[in-house]
Amino acid sequence: MTQARIALFALLAIGCTTASGGGGGGGAAPTPPPAQAQTRIWPVLTRSHVDLWLHGYAMLLRDTSTVPVFRKGYRDRIQAAKNERSLTTLLDANRERLQSRLTLSGSLFNGQFAPLYFASFDQMRQVIDLFLRAEGNPAATNDPVLRQFFAVLASSFAAPADREWLRIFTESLEDERRQFYQQYWTSEHEGRLGYVRRVDSLWQNLYRPRLQGYLNNTRQENGEMILALTLGGEGRTVNFGARQNAVATTMPDADPLEAVYVFVHEIVSSVVGTAVNDNTTPNEQRSGLSSRYVTTGTVRAGAMLLRRTAPELVAGYTRYYLTQAGQSTTGDINARLVTVFPLPQPIVDAIDRQLEVVLGGI
Repeated sequence: MTQARIALFALLAIGCTTASGGGGGGGAAPTPPPAQAQTRIWPVLTRSHVDLWLHGYAMLLRDTSTVPVFRKGYRDRIQAAKNERSLTTLLDANRERLQSRLTLSGSLFNGQFAPLYFASFDQMRQVIDLFLRAEGNPAATNDPVLRQFFAVLASSFAAPADREWLRIFTESLEDERRQFYQQYWTSEHEGRLGYVRRVDSLWQNLYRPRLQGYLNNTRQENGEMILALTLGGEGRTVNFGARQNAVATTMPDADPLEAVYVFVHEIVSSVVGTAVNDNTTPNEQRSGLSSRYVTTGTVRAGAMLLRRTAPELVAGYTRYYLTQAGQSTTGDINARLVTVFPLPQPIVDAIDRQLEVVLGGI
């Protein structure tokens, strides 16, 4: 699901230069390795630091949503793998402390989106260190790029207790990475290279061209599709601008089209948000009902978009999200999708109109 943030231009491609000013933010800021020139629109990539960060959250959170953020059984499989090696890392040692703060601070949940703004885990650690020394104050540096990085972190880690959580979490992830996760990720990634290539081929040669008009007209002209080992049916998206976006989708286990399904689910979020806001009351928005409509509406809108752009994918998309929700995929799956992901008809109609307008190029 999308996390709306401040506009950050080319943050995945440029590094921080020099930080200056008060509040502990002075000194040399990190410079990440030069990014490769992007030769294709919406390339399919993998990012180990995105998986590592989300892995940390997956090991801490109880995922009870209808469409799970993380792969089903992910934490149990990882814990079993660590137990086989008799491994205990700082992430294990600090689990209760980290979980306790997560239940108290809703903003920490949105920290899941942070790695999508960075090029590597080393870059993240360096920026986080400067952010913590600056006591979370974006104004503590005169460097405009570093200030934007600080603003991203401050949106999720504003309170002193949340910044302390960030410090412990980052240290725990570094130990987890060193003792276990980097080797695990490399092995899993190598075993899925065939799927990565197949996703890339299907995406670039067939389905991206069909969706490019929609992407252009929703200010999502370009970006990166990141295949993440950790994610289930709820992807993770940040929008920097029309040509700087990142969508983290599931890494397919068997069917490469699963990544396309999650990508489609993610890119309809803005359309759904508008439709829900226009058709709910302030009370419904304050109560959280509108947020639930966005969650179910995004699943429904993905199918609606595919009916217009790639109708042969609708059945597979529908089965995928019913499976994610733990539902049967036999019988009338279209009717079951409506039942499992209910939505008031005015919102359905509004989404339909919005898609018509966007695809019409107006």
